[in-house]
Amino acid sequence: MEITKQIQALYDTIPRRYNPENVKQIYESVESYEDVLIKIEAINTFYEKNISTYFDIATEAKALIKKSSDNKLSKQQKDNFFDQGSGLLKENMQELLLFYDNGNKK
Repeated sequence: MEITKQIQALYDTIPRRYNPENVKQIYESVESYEDVLIKIEAINTFYEKNISTYFDIATEAKALIKKSSDNKLSKQQKDNFFDQGSGLLKENMQELLLFYDNGNKK
């Protein structure tokens, strides 16, 4: 599947509300997203030098999602952390689609 389509498909799978199943889903989506980032990184030196920011934001999103699973938090706090993490991930994917430009940058 073309990289742009892979990113869009992952974007479409990102859930917006906290529940244990959605946490599992978003972790799987982040892993797949990181695989796509590795593919982009391998295209040429331009992407290799400029892709690290996207990995960093994916890691930050994972940390927020992890916080949403803390049993000591209220449902509202879990929802807030999950929303922040999923929103950050979606923004990151949208920015990547613009940055990637079908692999044409050098």
